[in-house]
Amino acid sequence: MSRNEPIFPVGRHALYEKQGYSAAIRSGDLLFVSGQVGSLPDGSPEPDFAKQVQLAFDSLLAVLDAAGCGPQDIVDITSFNTNPETQFGTVMEVKSRVFPKAPYPNWTAIGVNWLGGFDFEIKVIARIPAE
Repeated sequence: MSRNEPIFPVGRHALYEKQGYSAAIRSGDLLFVSGQVGSLPDGSPEPDFAKQVQLAFDSLLAVLDAAGCGPQDIVDITSFNTNPETQFGTVMEVKSRVFPKAPYPNWTAIGVNWLGGFDFEIKVIARIPAE
């Protein structure tokens, strides 16, 4: 049986080390990506919501890239919003740039009341392509 392998995007390992978790874990041919948020380089939240969502997707894509994946390899998405009713349109704008055409991954969006100062978080499961 294979061992779990932590995955970190370039230049962000210290942030994950400080928080005590991995950006993603590779288990066999699956990649389980931790929730990605729209943080500034120091780890604080980007105050502009649209930029925060874009940064969260940028972080997600960097983690996928570090594991040899891309958005086309995502199987399942879970996203968290602090105010889904007002934020949905902005999230969909960014989503349509990352996933411009079918087939689209599964997606579950959840409204929450706290994300540690952030307003959007996204986590995914991806299948790592055969080498």
